[in-house]
Amino acid sequence: MQDKVFVRLRESGPVSCVKGSQLPFKENDLVIVEAERGLDYGYVVIKGRLPAEKQEVPLRKIIRIAVPADLEQIEKNKASIKSVFGTCLKKIEERKLEMKLVEAEYSFDRSKLIFYFTSEGRIDFRELVKDLAKIFRTRIELRQIGPRDESRIFGGYGCCGRELCCVKFLKDFEPITIKMAKDQSLSPNPPKISGPCGRLMCCLSFEHGTYKELTKDLPREGERITTQEGKGKVVSVNALTRKVTVEIEKGRFIELDYKQKHG
Repeated sequence: MQDKVFVRLRESGPVSCVKGSQLPFKENDLVIVEAERGLDYGYVVIKGRLPAEKQEVPLRKIIRIAVPADLEQIEKNKASIKSVFGTCLKKIEERKLEMKLVEAEYSFDRSKLIFYFTSEGRIDFRELVKDLAKIFRTRIELRQIGPRDESRIFGGYGCCGRELCCVKFLKDFEPITIKMAKDQSLSPNPPKISGPCGRLMCCLSFEHGTYKELTKDLPREGERITTQEGKGKVVSVNALTRKVTVEIEKGRFIELDYKQKHG
């Protein structure tokens, strides 16, 4: 067994499992990590131990817990991004590229400048990269992202009134289907079950298992069942309370509590 620490790269990047060494980490610590090329920073989100058989993939290394000089460097990088972003926008317009620039960021040690963009299709940005490399004199990387990643970067609140799940705690985006909404007795109307990104809400996926467990042994909406008061049609099912509303005859409804057994 070897200690591992999970770190979210930057404020909204992916969560990576990194070598933790013997440093005294705690959640939300700002740390300097060894990234793909050069150094970067991230936040400790989970501490834990992984079995040896899951250690075959080379992992990044945490160099140190951030010190005041590191914080100054991070703020300096962020302060220079506004002009960097504007310059890239100008070059995109000059090249007449069909792409939307979403965000730009320096790696912690300024050895790399990354631009994130969205586009309906593939973009040949090789000439744009050359333009930017001449201007900024550093390695340039352009990354095409999807609508969910864009929402994670911009942040915001869902229809529930809480901070977006992709920003708050989700590590990865899981596949989401319209069937998940139906299994949770939600309207299949896309605008009502979609997030700010225009895609199906992430909560449909990570809450799906709970709903499947809670609906075990419950009749489905529209099913005809036999109750102590006679036969009827199920008109609504509340998985969270495990209560079912049944229409026994036209205009007469009863509620069954499936926390108890019914014959």
